[in-house]
Amino acid sequence: MAHDGHRAELNENGFTLLEVLLAIALLAIALPILLGLRNFDLGLQERASELTSATLLAQEKLLETELSGQYAIGETSGEFLNLPLGAQTNIQAVPRAIGYRWKRTIAPTPLELVREIRIKVSWLRGEFEESLEVSTYVFAGRSTF
Repeated sequence: MAHDGHRAELNENGFTLLEVLLAIALLAIALPILLGLRNFDLGLQERASELTSATLLAQEKLLETELSGQYAIGETSGEFLNLPLGAQTNIQAVPRAIGYRWKRTIAPTPLELVREIRIKVSWLRGEFEESLEVSTYVFAGRSTF
């Protein structure tokens, strides 16, 4: 009788082989899924960072166009190489926003004195080109005709 009580005591203190195998199987299933989600999350964070940079660059180019007061109808494009408006001129000009390009389109509207300004910022993401576009309307006045 004392022998049976000792066996029950051993079973309560440890795990059976089946319990250990089930725990390992659950880990084998869960770990790759969790690691895949982590990699997906890193990709989303990188894309969000690129979109934020593109949005700020597009707003900067839009403001630059508005402040210049030149609203000739047409299209221009380029890269973000020069210093932004309001930057100190005594600092060394270095390429900023490497890989980002812009295209500005100024188009007429049905209202004679109003122009639509569209700024498209594009960049390469892997093999594919991503882009973001912002637009606004400005009063052109009579000086542009």
